Amino acid sequence: MSIERTIRNIRGDHTIWLIVLLLGLFSVLAVYSATGSMAYFSHGKQAEEYLIKQMLFMTIGFVLMYVTYKFDYVQYAKIAPILLSITIPLLIYTLLFGTQYNEARRWITIPWIGQTFQTSDFARLALILYLARSISKKQDVIKGFKSAFIPLFLPVIIVVGLIAPSDLSTAALLFVTSLLLMFIGRVKMKYIFLLIGLGIAVLMLLIFIGKIFPEAVRLGTWTSRINEFFYNTDGGNQIQQSKIAIAHGRIFGVGPGNSLQRNYLFAPYTDFIYAIIVEEYGLVGGIIIIGLYLSLLIRSISIVTKSPKTFGAMLAMGLTLNIVVQAFANIAVSVHLLPVTGLTLPLISAGGSSIVITTISLGIILSVSRYAEQAQKEKIALQEIEELNEDNN
Repeated sequence: MSIERTIRNIRGDHTIWLIVLLLGLFSVLAVYSATGSMAYFSHGKQAEEYLIKQMLFMTIGFVLMYVTYKFDYVQYAKIAPILLSITIPLLIYTLLFGTQYNEARRWITIPWIGQTFQTSDFARLALILYLARSISKKQDVIKGFKSAFIPLFLPVIIVVGLIAPSDLSTAALLFVTSLLLMFIGRVKMKYIFLLIGLGIAVLMLLIFIGKIFPEAVRLGTWTSRINEFFYNTDGGNQIQQSKIAIAHGRIFGVGPGNSLQRNYLFAPYTDFIYAIIVEEYGLVGGIIIIGLYLSLLIRSISIVTKSPKTFGAMLAMGLTLNIVVQAFANIAVSVHLLPVTGLTLPLISAGGSSIVITTISLGIILSVSRYAEQAQKEKIALQEIEELNEDNN
């Protein structure tokens, strides 16, 4: 099958396809530029090596996105419990025996290839799939605490509680996404507030554990970042360098590959890649990035209104919120609106598991949009037939 014919046969929301391609293009350009300084200090490695690695992950991600797009999204409801049952042991293993970096155990090293995998990325996908399934199936039978606890609260508390000790920002992101998904799924507010209370209780327990066993919970990192945010109006060194990068970009930027602050930022290719984009592409580039994520959210809301099944609507909305909320959290850190979190910019920052899971999520969203589009066409066709019958009568 030719490429041209394949493109013609692609269904689903074409705007989302375009958004994904544009974000992928920004990713390749920004990562190549941001890794230039890192390559310089990496014993002879060239920036092209990092670019090739990023493009490899992007290619794998796009292939998986197409595969998940072609898959009937209804089948994801069947595999959601399986994925969740795999997730919990993975998180426990990571917490106890995972690869440690910067005093955090967030990764599992894959044997033979030496590539690390961040299990929290997989956990986010699995939990959202499970919550979408539970909300769509239990929406009308949640009448009390017991009926809400096992299908909704317990999975969230367990997964978030296992992620939080080494990665509070990802746990908080997933917790907020879960709350928003329940709100959209018309779960009663008293139960949502109850879940918030349970979340606060888990956080207090982790703080207590962190004081007794500092190596088990990154309490010192949490405290230093929060204190830096509230008591240092200029921000720490990373935030100051990020602000300089953004100010240096002005309206149209200094041009691709001409960033200066990539030499001073600790993670210019992951956590602070938005600052590098604004420095090189200016305010215009920064607004385009924000516009792409907002467009993704708007298009997904459109899919929700057209989806014939509750599960599809919840699934598309949950996965989109997970991507968009993370994107704006990352951007907010770069401009000192939030404490430093360590969250990456979805589909743009360098990374392996993050890109793969994000593209799989987008593939599932596109699968929902494909069936929603088909259902909409069938509905319009049926209305036309009914109108034609009325005219004939």
